[in-house]
Amino acid sequence: MSNILDSFFTASATTNGITVRVAPNYLNEQSQPAQGRWFWSYHIRIENHGDEPVQLLTRHWKITDGRAMVNHVDGDGVVGEQPLLNPGDSHDYVSGCPLGTPSGMMEGQYRFIRADGSTFLAEIPRFQLLAPATTR
Repeated sequence: MSNILDSFFTASATTNGITVRVAPNYLNEQSQPAQGRWFWSYHIRIENHGDEPVQLLTRHWKITDGRAMVNHVDGDGVVGEQPLLNPGDSHDYVSGCPLGTPSGMMEGQYRFIRADGSTFLAEIPRFQLLAPATTR
């Protein structure tokens, strides 16, 4: 991966050969600060640096707003998909997160399954959600 692309992602973590990279982006056009609503998109890249195929089964998010209120979100797959990643493969997706404060953070885990049926968790690194100072 090139240095330019690496700088696009602001957080990364590697667990059991799975690297998760994150790039959050504040969406001014979808935010309404006067109504207490701030919105971010986040681009995720999941890379399989291991030596066996794995399939993403579930996700768990811990979303913390600027008042330290925590919301847990669990579900199957990512944006309706449960991608199979062969060694050397990567999977990209974009999703979004609204908050009732101009700042917060997200972190979590993906559950993967191996061909032998064993499962493991891969860390989604903690990343900051920060609205520009002009929208606070």
